[in-house]
Amino acid sequence: MIGGLFMYNHKGEVLISRVYRDDIGRNAVDAFRVNVIHARQQVRSPVTNIARTSFFHIRRANIWLAAVTKQNVNGAMVFEFLIRFTQVMQSYFGKINEENIKNNFVLIYELLDEILDFGYPQNCDTGVLKTFITQTGVKSQSKEEQMQITSQVTGQIGWRREGIKYRRNELFLDVLEYVNLLMSPQGQVLSAHVAGRILMKSYLSGMPECKFGINDKIVMESKGTKILDDSGSRTASGKPVVVIDDCQFHQCVKLSKFETEHSISFIPPDGEFELMRYRTTKDISLPFRVIPLVREVGRTRMEVKAVLKSNFKPSLLGQKIEVKIPTPLNTAGVQLLCLKGKAKYKASDNAIVWKIKRMAGMKETQLSAEIDLLETDTKKKWTRPPISMNFEVPFAPSGFKVRYLKVFEPKLNYSDHDVVKWVRYIGRSGLYETRC
Repeated sequence: MIGGLFMYNHKGEVLISRVYRDDIGRNAVDAFRVNVIHARQQVRSPVTNIARTSFFHIRRANIWLAAVTKQNVNGAMVFEFLIRFTQVMQSYFGKINEENIKNNFVLIYELLDEILDFGYPQNCDTGVLKTFITQTGVKSQSKEEQMQITSQVTGQIGWRREGIKYRRNELFLDVLEYVNLLMSPQGQVLSAHVAGRILMKSYLSGMPECKFGINDKIVMESKGTKILDDSGSRTASGKPVVVIDDCQFHQCVKLSKFETEHSISFIPPDGEFELMRYRTTKDISLPFRVIPLVREVGRTRMEVKAVLKSNFKPSLLGQKIEVKIPTPLNTAGVQLLCLKGKAKYKASDNAIVWKIKRMAGMKETQLSAEIDLLETDTKKKWTRPPISMNFEVPFAPSGFKVRYLKVFEPKLNYSDHDVVKWVRYIGRSGLYETRC
């Protein structure tokens, strides 16, 4: 496994050195310094082979951490160990920098004795290690860190400074969703889910508190509205709701208010940030459907027909549409005919790429292709990979809607009506496939 572990500073000086196997000598330390740290060109690969010796390295700030071996080891396992080791050190003495490593070198050697045995990783669980390595690390704190701790104790907000002023108070909100689909040739949905992100750009003066309402089923039920049908897709008032399976919030969101009042309340950071991530699997509106028809005419010819249907409002326009239809490996030539957009055979991808700039909702178009095949001796049948799609539509496929977005700032002289708000919905394709 790992023959030796070395930690260097930015100058190439060795701060920590531990050799576990006899085949790793002192020359390995110098080889890494010369060929990686002091290399004339920047070394991009995290794995470097020098004189039949493999160096796996990661970098944290100005510290290089390198694992050395002469054996054929599992590279992913070595990197997993290096990352776990950095996490263990961070839990003991905070930030990994030269000063902290020099102050805690005895502790680091003690940790290495427990974590690695003859080069094999043993136990990197911080909770278990702290039960028998009980000494606390020596932490060096910068002025910024000391100020951060003070602000946390006094109840100040760490992600937003005071005294921010803008001439015009604006709030931009983007609901960005990636729809993933696997459909059978007969049009049956085999699997579908939406991964969504809510991105915000906040240009607000002072320390405003924002309240954000969504059409989540839990939120709507808490308001006293009854769900009519079993699927849970509409409320008693007829408004559509979305069932969110799981979600993750930015640290600024007050989780206690979400659990009790089911409203997303927060003091936003200044500028751009990600407010929320969510995932939903129910009642997904699939923007496009591809209906494939593949017919083999003998051993040297194949006919492919693909019908593309858009399933959204006619007033909306889908953009950047790309359909990728796979072709056999022994394709000699392709004759194409498409009613809309441009189609091209790409031999490098073994696929027909059909591009459409814009397409309105509730429309239908099709592509026909005649494929000439080379005769081959192999009797192995073509596996027919799925047809994949890329697109962008101006709505949320999950049905996610922003019900309200309010801003409160009691100290400064501006109200919710003075804030200019922009809300945009963007639906994009994730892994969007239809089997042939």
